[in-house]
Amino acid sequence: MDLETLRDVSGLSDPVERARVLSRLITEEQGLLAEAAKMRRQAIAEARDSGMSLEDIGTRLGVSPGRVSEEPVVRTSEESVVRVSEEPVVSTPRVLVRRALPTDPAVRASASLFLAEAERQGVTPGRRMLYVGPEPAGEHVAACLRVEPGAEVIARRKMMTADGIPVRIATSYFRADLFGGTRLAEPGFVKPSLQSALVALGHTFGRAEETLTARPPTPFEYETLELEPGEWVVQVLRAGYSDEDVPVHVLETVCAANRHVFPIGQVSGHDEF
Repeated sequence: MDLETLRDVSGLSDPVERARVLSRLITEEQGLLAEAAKMRRQAIAEARDSGMSLEDIGTRLGVSPGRVSEEPVVRTSEESVVRVSEEPVVSTPRVLVRRALPTDPAVRASASLFLAEAERQGVTPGRRMLYVGPEPAGEHVAACLRVEPGAEVIARRKMMTADGIPVRIATSYFRADLFGGTRLAEPGFVKPSLQSALVALGHTFGRAEETLTARPPTPFEYETLELEPGEWVVQVLRAGYSDEDVPVHVLETVCAANRHVFPIGQVSGHDEF
């Protein structure tokens, strides 16, 4: 699946058919990722069977030894493979950044939430746009945007790094009926900021809800964030509504769990042990 294919699909006049084709493309993409991960494990197993160590393989791949295998295994004296527990792994983080809950309004109003946070923490931030375009809404996003699951929405997906290390995948979702044809649907970063663009389009902030979920990563998240085997992610879902209660912006931030601290804010003057 590439951008040209998505543009062709976006031109389908029947919205249900468009959603059906997009769902099939996403399923195929996930299948390819799963097959690629399987083939990668097989290739690494062959390398290990030939006598190469994890360190040697990791050096040639340009990753840490812990990243060499998709799933950690231990071998008994009979060389039978035993799967390691799927419980979250706790290890020394490659980098540690903060993601405040709820989001500090002063940070939210900046040109970039992540860049502003990183500047406060003294780490060197980076960000790269991964995808801008239409895609079917997952159930949690659809509920926030008040559309049917699978309905076409506009997605803006980017990756954030701290000191060159991947730490987050952040995806902004917008209703296609409200923002299709606007600059929010165009490639690249929105200047000077996403927030200013929303205000320019006539939306005044009313309220927001943020939920946090810890879960295993998807294959895409595992590869993109360069996670260690067994490492989980923390998903922060922020749904923003206008003062007229219109669902304007849903931001899904997927954080590498072991690389984050989540400070919890309190109402001013009411903090307690």
